[in-house]
Amino acid sequence: MKKYFFPGILMLGLQLHPFAQDDNSAKFANSITTADLKKHLTIIASDEMEGRETGTEGQRKAAAYIEAQFKLVGLNPVNQLIGYQQMYPLFQDSLGGSELTVGGKTAELGKDYYSQATLSETNKFKGKKLVFVGYGVDDTTFSDYTGLDVKGKIVVFFLGEPKKDGKYLVSGSSKTSAWTFPGTSKKLTAAAAKGAIGAFIINPAQSTFSARTIESNKKTNTYFPRTTAGKIINHAFLSHEFAASFNNNFDALLKLAKANESFVKDWSYSKKLKASFTYNKFRITVNASNVVGVIEGTDKKDEFVFLTAHYDHLGKRDGKIYYGADDDGSGTCSVIEMAEAFAQAKAAGLGPRRTVVFMTFSGEEKGLWGSEYYADHPLFPLDKTSVDLNTDMVGRIDTERNTDDTLNYVYVIGHDKLSSELPGINEGVNKKYTNLVFDYKFDDPKDQNRIYFRSDHYNFAKKGVPILFFYDGMLKSDYHKPTDTVDKIYWDLYEKRTKMIFHTAWEIANRDEMLKRDIPLEMGSR
Repeated sequence: MKKYFFPGILMLGLQLHPFAQDDNSAKFANSITTADLKKHLTIIASDEMEGRETGTEGQRKAAAYIEAQFKLVGLNPVNQLIGYQQMYPLFQDSLGGSELTVGGKTAELGKDYYSQATLSETNKFKGKKLVFVGYGVDDTTFSDYTGLDVKGKIVVFFLGEPKKDGKYLVSGSSKTSAWTFPGTSKKLTAAAAKGAIGAFIINPAQSTFSARTIESNKKTNTYFPRTTAGKIINHAFLSHEFAASFNNNFDALLKLAKANESFVKDWSYSKKLKASFTYNKFRITVNASNVVGVIEGTDKKDEFVFLTAHYDHLGKRDGKIYYGADDDGSGTCSVIEMAEAFAQAKAAGLGPRRTVVFMTFSGEEKGLWGSEYYADHPLFPLDKTSVDLNTDMVGRIDTERNTDDTLNYVYVIGHDKLSSELPGINEGVNKKYTNLVFDYKFDDPKDQNRIYFRSDHYNFAKKGVPILFFYDGMLKSDYHKPTDTVDKIYWDLYEKRTKMIFHTAWEIANRDEMLKRDIPLEMGSR
């Protein structure tokens, strides 16, 4: 476990603006109290919020509570919004109807075929020729399409990918590649790029379809609509019996697919056979929201400091509420308390020079949906956003630390990325006001937990905005369990961490210059 300090630049971070030597930061930080944190968190992580799953009534109740608190403490709404919520759409799709005919034979849905609603759109295709393309792989190291023309035709392929001598041909190792997972979507995209109009897919391990398979593929979960990298074509998964009805060599092909053997030219076929497939989808839109409020700055009001957290959690499962008190009720309530502290400063005529934006996201647990939507639809210019200070789980302890500073630490992520000025400022205010131990172990790009990529700050960082992410490391104890409850919060430590984040925001909001962006982000992607 590594702990890094920057003594040579600590005081430099505290000499950048004329407010640094007064006690205003300490004065207004004193409004952040254990009692207030507990009051808010007891509500956010209550039975009434039902686990705050994105797209549910529980999430909407939590959003309404946060909005009410922002309004109560005196935050301004954003001009572009009605109220304090940035709405964004989620979709939920279900099968409306489907028909498949091959060689004059009408297939029976559920017995002969099914389609995945997640990978199907309302559309139809009609073709006169089927082309077998092995596993449907088209990679630089191996391609099933070599020498094949599939333009205007229907491709037929197996799930899986080929290997030889115990190693997969694409990855060159014993591990499968992206052609296995996500697999199907990648293969449909490849087929579309080759000009195919549709696809028939065969799972070597699934000769028939269970009722559970059929029902689960008739509808999607609620999902965030992303722009796909490429077009995909509609498809039908075929039972082994139905696939064999139009291919006399099916049993031999199936044997090879089960063994992950590659298909040589002798096994390729192109067959004239009329086939048509129609798929109709029914879609409903479910709105989710980010909650945002603003303290307008003074002489630098057109530059922005963000204080963020996610307020969603996992909802209810098997009748049990996943309360998410630490994850991330703790960060959410920290943002509410810091908003009140800045609002008091503003009311006293000592407000920040830069505009401070307080934002709580939904959709984080689903894949950083809310922050991705914000980063793609920003309410304030990202190039004028000095920093995002993101708080996700700051009320508990890492049970794996087992060190003598366990009750006086916080993990800090992002200190050595994007801006060289961040560590000096953050370490400086901590030394002056809170004296927490900063642990940077999760900043290592090689860390197997990949914490840098797992919370909302990442969507700011990939747009070039400097970030700091504050985190308690509670991964082993009650992480993503119904037992992440309010009674397990370490209140004094929680208050101390929140005050440290407030002091950091105060310093960055009042310094003369925006943070430098002088370190390239070279960490790969999610």
